[in-house]
Amino acid sequence: MKIVTYNVNGLRSAISKGLLAWVEAELPNVLCLQEIKALPKDIDMAPWEALGYKAYWHPAQKLGYSGVATFSRLPVERSAMGTGIEKYDLEGRMLLTQHGNLHILNTYMPSGSSGDERQAFKYEWLADFLPIATKALADYEQLIICGDYNICHKAIDIHNPKSNAKSSGFLPEERAWMDSFVAAGFVDPFRLLHPDGVEYSWWSYRAGARGKNLGWRIDYLMLSPALAAEARGLHHAADAKHSDHCPVVLELALGGR
Repeated sequence: MKIVTYNVNGLRSAISKGLLAWVEAELPNVLCLQEIKALPKDIDMAPWEALGYKAYWHPAQKLGYSGVATFSRLPVERSAMGTGIEKYDLEGRMLLTQHGNLHILNTYMPSGSSGDERQAFKYEWLADFLPIATKALADYEQLIICGDYNICHKAIDIHNPKSNAKSSGFLPEERAWMDSFVAAGFVDPFRLLHPDGVEYSWWSYRAGARGKNLGWRIDYLMLSPALAAEARGLHHAADAKHSDHCPVVLELALGGR
């Protein structure tokens, strides 16, 4: 089974840059998208349906902003939008889908890079999201919490940790939250399979950062312990250039179609 998480930085824009051709070549069983900046009516679903996908959406109330969507070739027994906390749900930041015993929580965590107000909002989200995540971990044996976390966990996850020590996304408080998230029981399959691996999932548009591979690893598929035992591969598809992020591709030893 192949599960992909991808911040597309605008779904319509990513489609215009060849996203569908990449998806057709990869055919993930489940494709979790963040920062879709679109409503269902904005997307022609016919080509997606021809590939076997059904879409589940949690768009932001503000047009052209944020939002998540999950495209699945697997049967979906249940889907649920949101956290139950209005200020986050207005921004379309979480979507749960159930595929048999497998539960996938697709999330787009806030960025604090635009200033103090949004950084404070990010800290509020982190405080409120951790109990949501730990409850899901207690409820579901096979759980993936994937998406754009907007945090680099370790120094190895960012191209220049010293110069970014005071940058949102690599602040001590954010990294400590990732420590607490892992301590709660979540497993990072990339670190499990590649303890010393250096791969990135986001690059600034400035100064040719992507061409120089000056990136950040901020997109994750974090797994419950039972599911981590089934992880067989994880890679960052850096050659897929439909966004300032790239797809993160997880392979599990589970049956799919």
